[in-house]
Amino acid sequence: MINKIEIHNRVSDFNSYRAARVKSLFNAENGCNFDFEMDVDLSGDWQIGVVVGASGSGKTSIGKVIFGENLIHDYTKNWSTDKPIIDDIAPNGDFNEVTGALASVGLGDVPAWLRPFKVLSNGEQFRAGLARVICEKPEKIVIDEFTSVVDRQIAKIGSQAFQKAWRRINPKGKVVLLTPHYDILDWLSPDWVIDTKTKVFERGRLRQRPKIELEIFKTDGSYWKFFKPHYYLDLPMPIAAEYYVGTVNGELACHLAVSPNFQTKGYRATRMVTMPEWQGAGVGMRFLEWVCENNLQGGGRKGKKFPTYFHTSHPQLCAALRRSKKWVQKSAVLYGGNKTKSFKTIYKSNGKKAGYGGHFRAVQGFKYIGDRL
Repeated sequence: MINKIEIHNRVSDFNSYRAARVKSLFNAENGCNFDFEMDVDLSGDWQIGVVVGASGSGKTSIGKVIFGENLIHDYTKNWSTDKPIIDDIAPNGDFNEVTGALASVGLGDVPAWLRPFKVLSNGEQFRAGLARVICEKPEKIVIDEFTSVVDRQIAKIGSQAFQKAWRRINPKGKVVLLTPHYDILDWLSPDWVIDTKTKVFERGRLRQRPKIELEIFKTDGSYWKFFKPHYYLDLPMPIAAEYYVGTVNGELACHLAVSPNFQTKGYRATRMVTMPEWQGAGVGMRFLEWVCENNLQGGGRKGKKFPTYFHTSHPQLCAALRRSKKWVQKSAVLYGGNKTKSFKTIYKSNGKKAGYGGHFRAVQGFKYIGDRL
């Protein structure tokens, strides 16, 4: 493998009036040339490497030297203008693999799956591009301008989500990320780093991801309007519900509503939403399980120490709940229930014309049991 990187870029030495004047003013006789040399060790097994440094410091040239010019990838290219991303990512691949990749990189916002790439936000485009790379499972790839055009919060959480998904889904693949941002390194935990500013090569995953301090509050339904755009159903609010909101550094992160279901000696959790900038960081699952454990310990309505039941159609959330020892699956149905019964109950209770069920969704139900069998 490469032991030394040498880059010597040469272009014409222009002698126009303005070029000559710039040389005279700034003593830039050789400004048209670029030279870079560094000793590195890219032998052995590794999955994620990072080249970090300011623009114009040679990152792209280094990426071309490592794997070859043809492996430089731009995640914003080659998207259809008339297809939703769910059809545009690995069109001949497995549906569950595509949705899994989207969720694993933090794009679990289901409505976004149904939009073309061009109408997504910068953060959504960034994550969609990473999901496509993961589904394609390349043996070697270089991603240029990694996190360059996204919000720094999304860049950090997205970096962590990507590295986890890449290591799990494509364990034999090698990716080199070119970025001008140092703030994502702790979140990426790369196997090696080339710093073009200091010309230092660092080998080994010695970085520790910063802790995410999640604060959880019991509140009312007034916060739902901030989370509703990211919820994939349009349903009436649950009756007699208590509401929980999770924040990180004062920013809204998670939402959950919990209704009493005492006829079955339990609670029913619904309206689970994790804000896009926190998807992929594990915040949503921590939040959900904290609320469910709180109910199990008597922190819910009337102090009842009952388990919590949770239903979802999200395939990746279902898979995560099945993997956890704190949950047991209780049901799995293709069709939603008949809406007539719930319609009559809701109308009798508050005079509103609404009802649950009647939809075509593969709904799966789970029961939280905590650390006990």
